[in-house]
Amino acid sequence: MSSDEYKQQGNAAFAAKDYPKAIDLFTKAIEVSEKPNHVLYSNRSACYASSKQFAEALKDAEECVKISPDWSKGYNRVAAAQFGLSKLDEAEQGYKKALELDSNNKAAKEGLEHVQSAKSGTQMPDLGLSQMFNDPQLITKLQSNPKTADMMKDPQLVAKLEHYKNNPQALNQDLFTDRRLMTIMAALLGIDLNMGAPGGEAPSESPKQQHEQETSSKPEQQSEATSKEEPKAAEVEPEPMEVDEESGEKEAAEKAKAEGNALYKEHKFDEAIERYNKAWELHKDITYLNNRSAAEFEKGDFETAIETLNEAVNQGRELRADYKTIAKSFARIGNCYHKMKDFKRAIEYYNRSLTEHRNAEVLNKLRATEKELKKQEVEAYINPEKAEEARLQGKEFFIKGDWPNAVKAYTEMIKRAPEDARGYSNRAAALAKLMSFPDAIEDCDRAVSKDPNFVRAYIRKASAQIAVKEFASAIETLDIAREKDTEVNKGANLREIDQLYNKASSQRFQPESGDETPEQTYERAMRDPEVQSIMKDPVMQSILAQAQQDPAALQEHIKNPEVFKKIQTLIQAGIIRTR
Repeated sequence: MSSDEYKQQGNAAFAAKDYPKAIDLFTKAIEVSEKPNHVLYSNRSACYASSKQFAEALKDAEECVKISPDWSKGYNRVAAAQFGLSKLDEAEQGYKKALELDSNNKAAKEGLEHVQSAKSGTQMPDLGLSQMFNDPQLITKLQSNPKTADMMKDPQLVAKLEHYKNNPQALNQDLFTDRRLMTIMAALLGIDLNMGAPGGEAPSESPKQQHEQETSSKPEQQSEATSKEEPKAAEVEPEPMEVDEESGEKEAAEKAKAEGNALYKEHKFDEAIERYNKAWELHKDITYLNNRSAAEFEKGDFETAIETLNEAVNQGRELRADYKTIAKSFARIGNCYHKMKDFKRAIEYYNRSLTEHRNAEVLNKLRATEKELKKQEVEAYINPEKAEEARLQGKEFFIKGDWPNAVKAYTEMIKRAPEDARGYSNRAAALAKLMSFPDAIEDCDRAVSKDPNFVRAYIRKASAQIAVKEFASAIETLDIAREKDTEVNKGANLREIDQLYNKASSQRFQPESGDETPEQTYERAMRDPEVQSIMKDPVMQSILAQAQQDPAALQEHIKNPEVFKKIQTLIQAGIIRTR
């Protein structure tokens, strides 16, 4: 399975309070993840904290902030683990660091309040706690009480109650992090905490009281029952929700959204925005904000669209929105920055989107934007005046025989003027001095691609090809050089071209070593691709057969330039011997 699949199963196990299974699944997610993922360590830290394994929770939390030091919620994990270890000073620093990074981090604010309260020594009145928790029938009473019977099935909670027999004051700190203790105390003291709920029943937990595992692919739920991670202030039961009214508001919101969509398709963006705003007022679903941002985007109001999308992300975190919806918000922020040509910010938000949910379309946009950024940076660096300075500096180094610095200077020239063929040709000359002939050949190819009539680049390429014994290729390059020189320079470089041509031709079929026999040289020549092509040519076969019977006839054939060239190649190869 993939890391994301393991993570989703881990989330489900956490929600079911099967913490050992959740830890195992998040461990597997970490193992198969392509790169270190701070969210996975954050989630496993929460599992450890829920299991009261605070040392392990701290290790994962520290790894989380190591991977993503700018993620404020990672410091919530660190602080929660420190709090569980009763290291109040460290916990306080952790929550303060989280708030430095994100002043709106609600969990950090509440956690800091609990830590500071614990540090100040705030204690509840004894209320007979010592006698209450020393009662030998305590567990039996709680098991028989319908309000606490299910709680007594948790062996960890039972062990905690036994601990309070010897240390009842330890209850002060645990009351902040385990709301079950408040229910137990109320049952022991005869207080009914549920009298505010309809029908005398305890209200159900609201979504905001679930565990909040920050994620890159699915919003996790916030643990409140057993975790010391991100302690909650005053664990108050949520007020009952009017289901019918909620359903009606959502229905009206969806109607307003549909009207907005219709107006959007008609390019009536202002009217569409009004309907999306109405939908958001009726029911908090960040899809409406995403839709509003799309209308603002089409208007060209990119800054406003970014503000809307940032609001969507922030509200989405609070509302436990689907990770795919939050990913879409980040991707659309990236689109806005892309339109504004701010490619760095666009890349940042495309990456954030992919952290939430890996999407092929967004990944393609990221790759394309990275290429555009590179091109933008290259274009921004272009400066003809600086290029000329670099060229003169490279020339000076070349004359002094300082080939490495000449290469550096010509490289700078190329960056400053990438369309100037001289930079590539000059660098090729310096590279050849450093015996880096393949690189020199490559630079010469770039030079002639910029300026096909640049004869000097062809000559330098042929020289490098001869150096690496690519004689046939060098001859082809020199043929092009001769043609271009005749056309552009009126043959100014023909003498140099002919000298290189003769050198390539003469060395092409020379023995490769001193002990190579003429027969071995002949066999090697016959393996040459050009020689093989000539020998297989039916026209040349006919000419050679005729020449064997009438050598004088060959003089007539070599008046044809193509035939002459082929005959010369065969002579050089030793296939045709002259007296």
